[in-house]
Amino acid sequence: MDYLPIFCQLQHKACLLVGGGDIAERKARLLLDAGAQLTVNACEFSPQFHLWAEQGLISLVCGEFAPELLAEKWLVIAATDQVEVNARVYQGANQQRIFCNVVDDAKRASFIMPSIIDRSPIMIAISSGGKAPVLARLLREKLEAMLPQHLGQLARLAGSLRQRVKQQFSAMTARRRFWEKLLSHDRLAQSLANDDQPQSHQLVEQLFSAPLTDRGEVVLVGAGPGDAGLLTLKGLQQIQQADVVVYDRLVSDEVMNLVRRDAERIFVGKRAGHHCVPQEQINQILLDQAQLGKRVVRLKGGDPFIFGRGGEELETLAGTGIPFSVVPGITAASGCSAYSGIPLTHRDHAQSVRLITGHAKSDNQLDWANLAAEQQTLVFYMGLSQAGDIQRQLIHHGMNATTPVALIENGTSRQQKVVSGELNQLALLSQQVNSPSLIIVGSVVSLREKLNWFSSVEHSNQHFQQEQTEQVG
Repeated sequence: MDYLPIFCQLQHKACLLVGGGDIAERKARLLLDAGAQLTVNACEFSPQFHLWAEQGLISLVCGEFAPELLAEKWLVIAATDQVEVNARVYQGANQQRIFCNVVDDAKRASFIMPSIIDRSPIMIAISSGGKAPVLARLLREKLEAMLPQHLGQLARLAGSLRQRVKQQFSAMTARRRFWEKLLSHDRLAQSLANDDQPQSHQLVEQLFSAPLTDRGEVVLVGAGPGDAGLLTLKGLQQIQQADVVVYDRLVSDEVMNLVRRDAERIFVGKRAGHHCVPQEQINQILLDQAQLGKRVVRLKGGDPFIFGRGGEELETLAGTGIPFSVVPGITAASGCSAYSGIPLTHRDHAQSVRLITGHAKSDNQLDWANLAAEQQTLVFYMGLSQAGDIQRQLIHHGMNATTPVALIENGTSRQQKVVSGELNQLALLSQQVNSPSLIIVGSVVSLREKLNWFSSVEHSNQHFQQEQTEQVG
């Protein structure tokens, strides 16, 4: 982080602006909006500066910049078109330890001016640290379009109710639930936008009189395969409203960084053949936390109902009266194959997809003869330790030994690694990747060279064969 984002309280604070043109005028508007006591220094001033001076809003000092103008100033902005003048302003301010911004010169600035979205008292500042101001402006425009104009009114309403909420709701959980109901109330938002004060008051009173349930709830949320951008909007909303997040190692750090900061986090990571926390204990954790009246999110990599044991966890809750819901996620088969340039179905290659777990609750015999059929794609979850057995069984039951295969490690992430080859090499290929990895078997893998679009660590069959030759030699 190159800059510490802060918001300055400038009400009635003496500030200096050096410059009298259009750019300086824009900076002056910001300082005046913030309530600064503004002195403007320049040899010439635009008509707007003279108007502000006549209105008593600013003081004008006509002439060359002099260091004496810095006396007792809290903040300084240099906005002239003369590099030498701006440099002298910055040097003088720096010597007196006064924060100074030089417009369009980040190297000569002890602070920078971000792009601003003003929904007072809600303020949003966006900055690229001077690296990409156009990008910062584009982000501001997107956010401006997303954020309703009545957001400031909603914030002021919330501020006026804080003391009453503290008095009426002693528990922090109850307070947060009240605020969430108020801030997500569609009719209240509309009445504020319409400036309908009687209706706004009525809706607020209804919220205060409505009982806040003490019952907790559990939400199973699919975190997707790794890339935080693949988390659904509803999933994002749930993890930002959670009291407790129960998660495992398949949830990426990028997704966990989006979790509400003060939510309790309980790690229940598991690996194939080794449960850090037994499944029965995970089920009990969900039940215990919900019975405490908490909003519990069970965050799972991929989709919770595709080899995520989500069904088992909800069965525990089904007879307890604890409300639960499910937010689907992008499963690893879909996400990892797409980021590897491998379509799971293709008119010329595969008319169906089979999703298979590499380790089940018990070692049930798979229908290998059915799995070895043509014109389908096989995706093995958690199958890395069984790669040799998968290779033997499929070839034994009639699948061509040269059928293309791919192993995808850490799919959709910046650490994604893809190893591809033939079915008769699967056991050896599996030694080049680590868990979590996905195995894809089928002729669709042959399209990878043509369709790969995602920058990743590439390990082709040709590279593999070259390595094998070198080892033999």
